[in-house]
Amino acid sequence: MPFDLSGLQVGLLLTAAVLAFWMLGAYNRLVSLRSALGAAFAQVDEGLARRGLAVTALAQALRGPLAAERGALDAVVTAQGQVASAAEALRAKPVSAAAAERLGVAEADMRSAASRVRSLVEQHPALLGSADVAPHLATMAEAEARLGFARQLFNDAAEVYNDAVRLFPTRLLARLYGMGTAGRL
Repeated sequence: MPFDLSGLQVGLLLTAAVLAFWMLGAYNRLVSLRSALGAAFAQVDEGLARRGLAVTALAQALRGPLAAERGALDAVVTAQGQVASAAEALRAKPVSAAAAERLGVAEADMRSAASRVRSLVEQHPALLGSADVAPHLATMAEAEARLGFARQLFNDAAEVYNDAVRLFPTRLLARLYGMGTAGRL
């Protein structure tokens, strides 16, 4: 017994097929953009880890010469711990706007604490040329420069992802799959 399909049924089947293929394509694009965002954060994460090692080593090297400034050294180590914790949360979900905001706050605290330590070191010229301190300061400066580029790459990837999530009708699909907008650094 042959299938007898009316024009309406054929039209509905074709519309359903087009809709299914569009949904698949849109979903794959969003997943691809989310993966690109994760890859961009990996570069930020690498810079944060590199700077974190330098900060910890610098604080350790300064414990003796700047024993009177223990509060500033403890503050920079604590701030580094907060940055590492916030980076771990963002690493788990790079599209989380809340995690990106938390990292931004931790980074601001870190910049403040590191600036205080740098100014303390600059007040002691002998420390600037010290073999125990100078390499860590140089590594911190290099890591900061790289972090600036990595943050920009992440922000650009977040913007592309957010634009895709906000477009109609893709935003309907994004809501269906629980894909929200990404935060910026």
